[in-house]
Amino acid sequence: MKRAGLSGRSYYVSLRYGMEVEDSLMQLVSQEHIEISSDVRSGKPRIADTRIAVEDVAMMHLKLGYSLVEIAGKYDLSLASVYAAMAYYFDHRDEIDCRTAEEDELVEVLKQNHPSRLQEKLRQLRNE
Repeated sequence: MKRAGLSGRSYYVSLRYGMEVEDSLMQLVSQEHIEISSDVRSGKPRIADTRIAVEDVAMMHLKLGYSLVEIAGKYDLSLASVYAAMAYYFDHRDEIDCRTAEEDELVEVLKQNHPSRLQEKLRQLRNE
């Protein structure tokens, strides 16, 4: 099967090596738009030159239903950086989801061991 403008051989090369080329391009995109610094956001991958973590973008998009265009506009980000964040998330989904779950568990333990003084005062005011 030939495509317009491509010989059978070059089309075969495109099919055979296309995935490697795409992987290389993805790494370039991620390196351009995604940063990891141990001293910013506890080393979480984030959009370059911001404090917006990849997991923040993924949560806003996947759980809260914001479109990627809305996220970019709301936080004054390039659309490319938001798409790169989602690409990075899908490439590292298990790792990011695991870390998020561990952090959520820690928050719950802290809440149980250190109840909110504000919540207690509100309960007292409501006579609960």
